[in-house]
Amino acid sequence: MKYRMLGKTKLKVSIVGVGTWQFGGAWGKDFTQDEVNAILDKAADLGINLLDTAECYGHHLSESFIGNYMESRRNRTNWIVATKFGHNHLDKKNPSKNYWSAEEVQNQLEESLKALKTDYVDLYQFHSGPNEVFDNDDLWTMLDKQVQAGKVRNLAISINKDGKDNLHQTDSASNINAKAIQVVYNRLDQRAESEVFPSCQRQDLGVLARVPLASGYLSGKYRPDAVFPENDVRSRHDKEETALKLKQVEEILRNEVPQGASMAEWALAWCFKHPAVTCVIPGSKSPEQIEINAKAASFDFINDSHPQAWK
Repeated sequence: MKYRMLGKTKLKVSIVGVGTWQFGGAWGKDFTQDEVNAILDKAADLGINLLDTAECYGHHLSESFIGNYMESRRNRTNWIVATKFGHNHLDKKNPSKNYWSAEEVQNQLEESLKALKTDYVDLYQFHSGPNEVFDNDDLWTMLDKQVQAGKVRNLAISINKDGKDNLHQTDSASNINAKAIQVVYNRLDQRAESEVFPSCQRQDLGVLARVPLASGYLSGKYRPDAVFPENDVRSRHDKEETALKLKQVEEILRNEVPQGASMAEWALAWCFKHPAVTCVIPGSKSPEQIEINAKAASFDFINDSHPQAWK
């Protein structure tokens, strides 16, 4: 495994992390604690130390799995835990409630700490909200107090997947003491390169590349005629767009992936060709997938010349 400093934080992160959205049950599978433990044990064995989660991944369910794991292994200090705030999917029937208010976010933080069985999070991320709730001095004043109290080690921003509001929030990161940006970036979606990455580089922000396998399309498992089961989130994607993506993936596999490498490990490693990227955070359903993901760190073009490389 290779490691990099996450922007202006003092966090030494593995360049491959573990995204844990799937632990909330939205990926068509309900996980058990034993299954989560096996996945995270394999990650630890391979030198992975970054876990990315959120309050809304099963309404603290993903966080609870992680908290139970760290408590059982007594290894909290071995992990860099990144979680998020702003969404409460358990209370969708209360549309008038402001989940972005300083008071509500503070409550979310306390519930996240309880679920994670810890007294601090390493990275606390604004989770894909619009500018009107981002530009709230009361929110960032409250969060700054949480940093001073030690409950939050570093602030960060997880920006919208559709590009809306991305540049305003990224450009504002230093003003609110956010030190990292999480953004969708993969071989099929390179929009972050045009404006977001240059802003991150100007501010020395760490970059977490989410959906680096393009929701599994870049795993190499699926042909253009693939049909996804109803309980798979990809079954709700536009079918024509999905077919076009998979056709593009087939061409990439034929023309770009080196012989002897799996498409998944190559697709993760591809993200590191851009010097702004600190870490990729693919999701994993099994220890075997963790092992494939970790192999991305072995590609020759990932070297110690990166500006955030750990010396």
